Amino acid sequence: MKKVLLIVAGVLVLAAIVGGTIYHSRSAVTAVTTAKITREDLTQIVSGTGQIKPKTYVNIGATAFGRITHLYAKEGDHVKAGQVLATLENVQPTSTVAAQAASISASKTDVNSYVAAEKTAEANLEQAKADLEQKKFDIDRYNELYKEKLVAKQDYDAKKAAYDVSAATVAQRDAAVAQAVAQTASARGHVDQAVASQRANFDSLDKTISRAPYDGLVTNVPVREGETMVTGIQNAQGSTLMTVADMSVITAEVKVDETDIVNVKLNQTVDVVIDALPGKIFKGHVTEVGDQALLRTTGVATSQSTTGTEEAKDFKVVVTLDNAAGQSNDLLRPGLSATAKIRTAQAPNAVVLPLAAMVSRDPAAESVLAKNSGKPPKDAATDSAASSRSDAKKIAGVYVLKTENGKLRAYFRPVQTGITGATDIEVLNGLQPGDEVVTGRYKILRTLASGTTVKRDTTPADAAASSDNS
Repeated sequence: MKKVLLIVAGVLVLAAIVGGTIYHSRSAVTAVTTAKITREDLTQIVSGTGQIKPKTYVNIGATAFGRITHLYAKEGDHVKAGQVLATLENVQPTSTVAAQAASISASKTDVNSYVAAEKTAEANLEQAKADLEQKKFDIDRYNELYKEKLVAKQDYDAKKAAYDVSAATVAQRDAAVAQAVAQTASARGHVDQAVASQRANFDSLDKTISRAPYDGLVTNVPVREGETMVTGIQNAQGSTLMTVADMSVITAEVKVDETDIVNVKLNQTVDVVIDALPGKIFKGHVTEVGDQALLRTTGVATSQSTTGTEEAKDFKVVVTLDNAAGQSNDLLRPGLSATAKIRTAQAPNAVVLPLAAMVSRDPAAESVLAKNSGKPPKDAATDSAASSRSDAKKIAGVYVLKTENGKLRAYFRPVQTGITGATDIEVLNGLQPGDEVVTGRYKILRTLASGTTVKRDTTPADAAASSDNS
């Protein structure tokens, strides 16, 4: 019996030794998370934040000095082109218009009087011409009689004098007609001058009435009835009555980081998300890309900044929202915070790689490590090669898993990449669908070397994160 117990005890000790050896060997293997390379449709997105703005808006300012007598629109009202928005006191311009209207009426009466005088002068001229014609008949007849010595010289001279008087009368009355015509033209000129002055008076009166320049939305009314409006002079800005925005074309004006602006082009499609309207996506396209960098802290253009401080910069991008079916742009208001997601590139059915798998390594150093199972060599020649790992030019790549002699090992492989998505990046060369690459964990991937024996880490991400923190 004692012999049996000794045999059992020996077996248990041997099992414990074997189990401990296996556990120790497994614990020495690096646990990594992995992912398989696949093909997917990849879209590169550039994001920018800003606010909703109408493409066209106008600040309606004071065009006349005076007190506001009535406001016909309030903030949020939709107005039509030509609709009266407000009126100012207009006693003086109204009086000026009335006085000028009376002056025009009097001038027109003078014109009528001169026209009548012109007609009278023309009638007198016709009468003088008829009398001259009669006198011509008389003198012609007396010429014949005088030659025949049938009339006395005295009678002939009387007829001749009468004819000359009639001719002079015609000339006089012809001059009177010309004078009457000139007076009429002068009177009409005075009427035209008065009418022109009246147009200026009407313009002054019309400036006391503010009208909508186009169909739009009243977005700001900074004044109240009874306040006095002041017109601008030189560099002094005048009073602002209200702001009218044309909401038929709505834009989102956003700022894009300087590192992403090179990828933004005109007419790229955009998804716009409004903070005040969660769950709704508004479609649009890029219509303007700013050329001037803006300081992120102040929003001032770098060309206008007087400081030499180096800081992050943004560029302005204007996105025009489309009038797409089912997209209610009427819900939008100027000033709403917006986030624009610009599709700068697309790669259909591309070979994609998780961004987390990307590392930078020296291929020469990795080749040396791969021959020594991921450990730095001890000889001097290879030590110098390994030490140059940090100094050599590193390139982008990933660690690919390979099974060798029943063991899973990771080897560095350079890759050529294309566009970048939210979590993935396009692979142009170096990987094929089905390849398995190391994606983490981050602490492991940071120090991982080619040739290292690894195992797949199946621990949930939350549990792994808590253990790392502890």
